Amino acid sequence: MKTQVYNLEGKEISEIELPEALFGADWNPDLVHQAVLAQAANRRLPWAHAKGRGEVSGGGRKPWKQKHTGRARQGSIRSPIWKGGGVSHGPVKERSYKVKLNKKMLRGAIASVLSKRLKDGEIKIVESFGNLSGKTKEFIKSISILTPRLNALVIPNKENKLAYRASANIPNIKSLGATSLNVQDLLKYRQIIIEKNAVAEMR
Repeated sequence: MKTQVYNLEGKEISEIELPEALFGADWNPDLVHQAVLAQAANRRLPWAHAKGRGEVSGGGRKPWKQKHTGRARQGSIRSPIWKGGGVSHGPVKERSYKVKLNKKMLRGAIASVLSKRLKDGEIKIVESFGNLSGKTKEFIKSISILTPRLNALVIPNKENKLAYRASANIPNIKSLGATSLNVQDLLKYRQIIIEKNAVAEMR
């Protein structure tokens, strides 16, 4: 599968052979949806926590003797039936929301998104970001030709540290390593711009 390679002026200068496994997959919305849900769930952290009877303070002494008081027997003032006592079945910070998604399914979801966005004309391969100095203003000037709305996921090769630095402070522009691809970022941005040398690093 071949596609055009652009320079930073937006001109077509050559072609590149793209791996069929990544850019020639069928669109699988169910798998992509599953991958998005798993990614969101794995990022979720439990923040609500209610103390149980073993965590609240006090309650070491029996409130009153077991018999002959006319009242119901009680073992601790920290019982859930007491005001100020522990909570029964409340939310706990130890809860895990993680969802397992095996590597083959994740790779399939990434390939499905990349293939569809390539077919829709939303992926551009650039020859190199190597001439950039690392300045944000210069990066905006170059990237605005390729994505006029300045809304793009940029995938430089791993050696190009200047591209990561130059794009760090631009709203709606995100730089992501070729080995750190995820479904949410691939779907979020209007355009995906990949440096030519980064294609070989993608998996």
